[in-house]
Amino acid sequence: MKNFLIVCLSILTFSSFSQSKLNVKKEFEFAAKQYQGMLSSHPDLTQFPQSTLPDGSPRNMKSDWWCSGFFGGSLWYIYQYNHLPTWKAAAEKWTMAVENEKYNTRTHDLGFMLYCPFGNGYRLTKNPVYKDIMLTGAKSLATRFDPKIGLIKSWESFVGGYKYPVIIDNMMNLEFLFWAAKESGNKELYNLSVIHADNTMKNHYRPDFSSYHVLCYGPNGEILAKKTHQGAADESAWSRGQAWGLYGYTVMYRETKDKKYLDFARNIANFYLNNPNLPADKIPYWDFSKVGEERDASAGAICASALLELSTFGGKDAKTYYNSAVKMLESLSTPAYKAELGKNNHFILMHSTGHKPGNSEINVPLIYADYYYLEGLLRYESLRTKKKLF
Repeated sequence: MKNFLIVCLSILTFSSFSQSKLNVKKEFEFAAKQYQGMLSSHPDLTQFPQSTLPDGSPRNMKSDWWCSGFFGGSLWYIYQYNHLPTWKAAAEKWTMAVENEKYNTRTHDLGFMLYCPFGNGYRLTKNPVYKDIMLTGAKSLATRFDPKIGLIKSWESFVGGYKYPVIIDNMMNLEFLFWAAKESGNKELYNLSVIHADNTMKNHYRPDFSSYHVLCYGPNGEILAKKTHQGAADESAWSRGQAWGLYGYTVMYRETKDKKYLDFARNIANFYLNNPNLPADKIPYWDFSKVGEERDASAGAICASALLELSTFGGKDAKTYYNSAVKMLESLSTPAYKAELGKNNHFILMHSTGHKPGNSEINVPLIYADYYYLEGLLRYESLRTKKKLF
């Protein structure tokens, strides 16, 4: 995400990779027009754009919802591309709208909520206020780590009376803690991130490198159950969960340079890309077991962004990772997934699936699909032009 480094351009010859139809300038111009409509339709800074309701009206959420940081983060990405002061002002406004969540100790999602907006904002402006807010938020997130269990607690409870559930999504919040460890000198934040990642790697994954969604732990770290919440079945591969893990372990390698994480990320990527149920356009069904059902554009966007970074670390499959990511972004940029201007409640992408088993957010836009799509486009542009954008 924010600290993405182009570390292997001397190894990889991207000019030999697939010639893309992507037009990043065109896509960001469209995104700016679409999000101008979003800004106009959202004057209330307590109502964060999230999705679309079944009746077609916008679904908005409060700042304590796990997705509240993605809108501000997307505005920063648009500003990063076009450098226009109006977008900086909008990004600043919607970023500060989630400031109070820095004290929130009831969620594991502060990486999404704080690091996506404030992290991008700090990277682009070096505003010291943003740094202070994030360091406070990182301390709040760290309170959810129990050293006896060795994992950051996700939810307060899970169906069946389980009191310490941990979800694969949690891998996405470690980048925030790594940043805070570097900025504050607090080695404990680094250490607990490594412990969490190691235990997730050991317990959450099957021999084929697909991931469970929810693991339920007892008070001494014993595994009580392996479940799903948003996937089709406990033993199925929920597509967005696979993307979260891929992204998370790619970040783990970047931040630690421990090759076990690089190998693990590659194995997750290979499970994903070689899955016989992955459609030709590389945008997955909401669960890999549900061929012919709804797609999840958000999983495709997350995966594309992760694969682009993974490709920079070299290896025999780097070209495959890069070309697959480009194909995903190309697919998302077609009318099959990209909305018409002024439609789709001003979201950029269509056809994401949030929580089908809960009959929620099925075949709709999702704010985080837009965020990772824009991030993927910036990463692609960085590699294509050999300019460090992150």
